Amino acid sequence: MARSLSVSPLERRLAALALLAFLAGCSQTPQRPASSTSVPRATAPARGWFALPRDDHAQEMVIFALGLLDTGYRFGGKNPEAGLDCSGMVSYVVEQVSGKRLPYNAAGIAERTRPIPSNSVRPGDLVFFNTLGRSYSHMGIYVGDGKFVHAPNSRGKVRVDRLDNRYYADRFEGARTLLPEG
Repeated sequence: MARSLSVSPLERRLAALALLAFLAGCSQTPQRPASSTSVPRATAPARGWFALPRDDHAQEMVIFALGLLDTGYRFGGKNPEAGLDCSGMVSYVVEQVSGKRLPYNAAGIAERTRPIPSNSVRPGDLVFFNTLGRSYSHMGIYVGDGKFVHAPNSRGKVRVDRLDNRYYADRFEGARTLLPEG
């Protein structure tokens, strides 16, 4: 005899909330650049672009980010003990390396960092993707050799992927730097 599965209203609400959290990723939506190969026309925020205090911090970011490999994913996660989402990972790395704070969402980070041409990306720069049908819904730290570190989603852990991976190449939105102009 087959049993029917009954689901309570509370279980339905919890499932819906979990689905929304998963779909939300780690983003909000700023202006999308016109092309990923050109520098979008952007105006520096009133206080100027966020910049690391020292150029060698970019390389330290790469080393620190690689040290987070296999850290669990958690939506809204801002530290490795609790888990990290993509923007939480980037914010955490920047703060640990430089003592400076970035926003805890991909859109806020995109708005505060200086856009660069995608063919000029260097280790420690940030790469952004449209993975949820919204600009800047995912991000990572470029580590060199066409690779980036990121916290992909609730089914994964912090890992390295290639920019030319078909999934990410089709969704690439642009690169931004934390290095000062000059």
